[in-house]
Formats: sequence, structure tokens, C-alpha cells
Amino acid sequence: MTQPRMAIVRLMTSPTRRWQVRVAALACLDLAAAGCSSASSASAGQGSGSGGGSHKVSGTANVAYAGSLIYLNEKVIGPAFTRATGYAYSGQGNGADALSAEIASGEIHPNVFISVGGKPITALEPKFTSWYVQYAATSIVLAYNPASKYASQFAAIAAGKKPMADLFALMAQPGFQLGRTDPNVDPQGRAFIYMLELAQQAYHLPASTVTRILRGPAASANSAQIFSETSLEAHLQAGQLDAASAFRSEAVQLHLHYIALPPAINLGDPALAANYAKASITIGGKTMHGAPLAVDITTIGTADQAAAASYVAYVLSPAGRAMYAKGGYALLKPTAVGDTAAIPAAVRHALGG
Repeated sequence: MTQPRMAIVRLMTSPTRRWQVRVAALACLDLAAAGCSSASSASAGQGSGSGGGSHKVSGTANVAYAGSLIYLNEKVIGPAFTRATGYAYSGQGNGADALSAEIASGEIHPNVFISVGGKPITALEPKFTSWYVQYAATSIVLAYNPASKYASQFAAIAAGKKPMADLFALMAQPGFQLGRTDPNVDPQGRAFIYMLELAQQAYHLPASTVTRILRGPAASANSAQIFSETSLEAHLQAGQLDAASAFRSEAVQLHLHYIALPPAINLGDPALAANYAKASITIGGKTMHGAPLAVDITTIGTADQAAAASYVAYVLSPAGRAMYAKGGYALLKPTAVGDTAAIPAAVRHALGG
């Protein structure tokens, strides 16, 4: 077997907010080993639908992905994809809305885009793509620092020894150090706010609860609570925060302590879409509503399309889906949305077409 080409990792930040990115949590090698083992058990051609086998391939899957996928892409799937197919891999993570805007403006030029929620992808239609595949889902949790002065209360709530409603009173206390992402550029930032709104309704909390927890207006980007998605959990692990928003998948991959939230408020159950839509946020004059946290993937542009299609097919393959399941995602039946005739042959093959 040839030596895998080195992945190129770029952690992207919004043009309007440059953050010092820390990813110390990427040292969780046990999940990487499990993912690599899954990949190596498949033949080279099985995962990708193209590129593997006896003939040499060239090209790079240049993947722009929602920042919550950094560990899975860089430590698990990216390396396994290169070993299985021979194609190179390059990754860049940020809030999905920010990535979408950077693609549209020509600031970045990926050939694969993975988003939490389809809207950042459909915003690029029809110039950059015309389809996507929905294949996994996650949910919102509250990750917490086990050294926090509130740790015993977090643990009691997580274990069901204290009522879930206590969590929101706790976060609303003066001095509570909460971290979250910018709702203006990141679906996780909005999802966390939707979760708070749904909790306020479900637990009949005071009308001021959400504002008190957020320390200001929901749509504000100028809050000391806001961090980039690629650095938020590192700030939590460094002890700078009591708690932080997270997707369950992140918490599983990074071995964080976390409180799992009920399906009625965690945005993780597609069957509860109507309930999630009761939460909303208005940004730039546009009102957006809560929705299930589905993961979507597409190819973008024209560069290295064989490598791009091979990457998407690998993600949708049994080996790729096993890595997502190991990484804390709920697997959905892969479903194509949009102009299905435009889907590359390798991806259609992975979908069973």
C-alpha cells in the first residue's frame, strides 16, 4: 500500500471575527483508531465508489465542513478516505453559514461542503450546486467543565437527580460563564437559542429566562459568550467556561462531560420538527425557525470533481456511516434533495442508484 498523502488542515474563521483556534481536544486517538480500523477492513474501492484499487488516482477532496465536524473529518474520515481511495484530503472548518458566504464570495474554493442543516447549501444554488444528501443527525447538549464550581449540580441534573428545569435557572445566575457560537453565522449558535426558547416554553420558565442566560438580545454577535465553533470546546476544556453549547456528536468525540437534553427541546428528533419550529430568531430582518439538526453533504464547483464525488460516496458508504455512528451521530437513511439528475455517478451508486 502506498503511503497516504498528508492532509492539509485549515481552520477557517469568519472575515469579521478572527479567533485564536485551539484544538487540543483532537488528541482523542481511540475514536480515530476505531474509525481507521473500520476503513482498513474494507477494500480500497468499497468506500468511495471510485478511485481505489490497482490504478493510481490524482486529485484532492477539499472539504469545507461545519466546525463541529472537525475531529471526525481530520482525525477519522479524512485519513481513512485517503487510505481507501488514494485521493488526497484537505479540510477547513467554520460555522456553516460563514462557509457558505465565503464560498459564494469566492474567498474559499472547496469541492465538498458539509453543513448542519440544508440552508447553507441551498443558499449556493444554482451557481455552485443543485443537490445535497441528508444522512445523519445530532442534537444539542450542554457540555460542562467538571472542575466548575457548579459541577456537582450539573452532574445531579445529568443523572436525573435534579429536575431539568434547574439547569436553566443555573445558567441564568450572575457570574455563570457560558460559551456558545454566533447565531448570525453558525447553525449551532441558532440551535442553542432555539433550545433555550423551547425549554422556556416546556418548563414554564419566566419570560426573561432566555435573555438572562444569553446576557442580552438573542441575535447579538457582540457577546463575551461567543466563540468560534472550532475553538469553543477547547476554551471549555481549558477551564475558562463553566459550560458550553455543543452537539452531542462533539461531546462524544471529545469525551466531554455533558447533560443530554430531552428530545422535545434538543432538536435531535426529525419526528418533532413541528415542535422545534415553534422557536425562532430574527437575524438581519429575516426570521428563522428551529428545525432538526440534520447533516447534509454536496459537491461544490468544478475542481477535482472525481475526488469530491469519491469523498461524498465514502461518507455515505458502510465504512463512513460506521464512523459517524461511532462519533455520536444518529444515522438517517441517506436522502437526496434537489436536482437528483445532477448527482455524480459515484454518489448515486452509494445511494443505491
